[in-house]
Amino acid sequence: MKTGWRRPFEDPIRIGDRTLATLRDAGEYIAGLPKKEHDAPEWLAAMEALLLVLERGGPTIFARIGIMRALNRHYVPGFNPKGKEPHWGRRKLKRDQ
Repeated sequence: MKTGWRRPFEDPIRIGDRTLATLRDAGEYIAGLPKKEHDAPEWLAAMEALLLVLERGGPTIFARIGIMRALNRHYVPGFNPKGKEPHWGRRKLKRDQ
């Protein structure tokens, strides 16, 4: 099993034509961000998760989740006020037909 910065992600992160396959790749990507984006709270949390995985030997999925949240921080899912229709009211029992 690889340790430290060489630890691979279970599922590599694809960013455009670049692939982050190891913790080192993720660290270099974060370090190469512009200062304004680098200091965003989401990227700070992603860096913290990455360092915790490195120092404590936790699962790499934690670092992956932090990076994915930082990458998708501007995505706002559309709100559907109607939501799912409840199943009651549409079905009729045989006795009621």
